[in-house]
Amino acid sequence: MDAFFASVEQRDNPELRGKPVVVGGDPHERGVVASCSYEARSFGIHSAMPGKRAFRCCPHAIFVRPRFDKYCAVSDQIREIFYEYSDLVEPLSLDEAFIDVTDNKKNIPYATEVAMQIKDDILKKTGLTASAGVSFNKFLSKVASDINKPNGIKVVKPCDADEFIDNLPIRKFFGVGKVTEQKMSRIGIRTGADLKKYDRIKLIQIFGKAGNYFYDIAHSQDNRPVIAQRERKSLGKETTLHEDINNIEQMRKILEGIALQIESLLIQKEVTGKTLTLKVKYSDFQSITRSITLSQPIKESALMMSHACSLLNKTEAGKKKVRLLGLTISNLESHLGKYHKYRQLLLPFDNRYF
Repeated sequence: MDAFFASVEQRDNPELRGKPVVVGGDPHERGVVASCSYEARSFGIHSAMPGKRAFRCCPHAIFVRPRFDKYCAVSDQIREIFYEYSDLVEPLSLDEAFIDVTDNKKNIPYATEVAMQIKDDILKKTGLTASAGVSFNKFLSKVASDINKPNGIKVVKPCDADEFIDNLPIRKFFGVGKVTEQKMSRIGIRTGADLKKYDRIKLIQIFGKAGNYFYDIAHSQDNRPVIAQRERKSLGKETTLHEDINNIEQMRKILEGIALQIESLLIQKEVTGKTLTLKVKYSDFQSITRSITLSQPIKESALMMSHACSLLNKTEAGKKKVRLLGLTISNLESHLGKYHKYRQLLLPFDNRYF
């Protein structure tokens, strides 16, 4: 989807159309930008940017509180359209999915035609635009989907894959973050063509296991199937604090509130877990985690807190001020087998700070 959250807000409020809109990221608090319109992006605003910085980029931008219930409802509408064409749908988030249309329900012979029809159906049903990437594997289709945004299609045929990858800036490669991009840049890798100059063994030596992946995608190789169902691997919550704190007792109270939220999620999803992970982000933006795996299932907040406090003692919290705290339960065991429907956990934007 194109600027999904912001587009929903512009659709539902005509006064926002054609204006720079930022969802989340209160410019006067510690909020983070969840989404922004293309008008806002022209000023350099982007997702995950601190709200204060977004305000400096565009002081006349309109900041809107997120409505996640609404976004989920629209996402469900879009998902139903996907299933009209194929059962092989693998959601990546509320606004993005892989769809294998090799054998589609409408017997349309060309994947590009399927993509065009899906885009048309989404526009008719929701009033929103989407962009599509069409290719013969996941990596290429994912990258292609970002090429002609908004409201566009990019097709990468097998005969065009090498040229497409050779000319692709390394920052556009799915799976290459800022840190990896910087590391690659230091050794002269700035495009797909540069990446191809390194053999598999050398890339593994430099990037570890990820080197295998980088070698494969540089040579158009991605054999991952579209997985129609996913098993949830973790449940977690985190919160960015209104002010940096160094009071340990205050941190424990915040973690207790998070633990109660996670307990509710475990009950709702009918799962338990055996691994508890504490996340702490210090005032200097350094993030650390501490984990413990138990022999007994974790399902109650009291058990989480007894170990969360011990994990907190193994950090520099208190000595250093803290700006974010979070807890995650992983190593899950479901009482219902695999989940029937995959749904991305919402990013932890706390409405109090918008």
